[in-house]
Amino acid sequence: MKALVAATVALGLLSAAPAFASADLAKAKNCLACHTVDKKLVGPAYKDVAAKYAGQADAEAKLIEKVMKGGKGAWGPVPMPPNPQVNAEEAKQLVDWVLSLK
Repeated sequence: MKALVAATVALGLLSAAPAFASADLAKAKNCLACHTVDKKLVGPAYKDVAAKYAGQADAEAKLIEKVMKGGKGAWGPVPMPPNPQVNAEEAKQLVDWVLSLK
């Protein structure tokens, strides 16, 4: 199995960071306490976030900052708290995963 994944990555048919790795990171960083992929929980569904920010050139940077520093008002009255347990590299990985959901 590892050889198949390595060959697929080498051919450029699969990212070196598979989608499940980002879902696992979201779970590990406690993101899934407030979000799910396809339905609103406390915060918006990740698919709704992807749809809202689709095509926006600065979406990745905006969302990385929101993940790390928190935010309010974009999705209603419940603020998103800052996530000091998430570093910049992890935030980028999470945001790229969320934006890939359609």
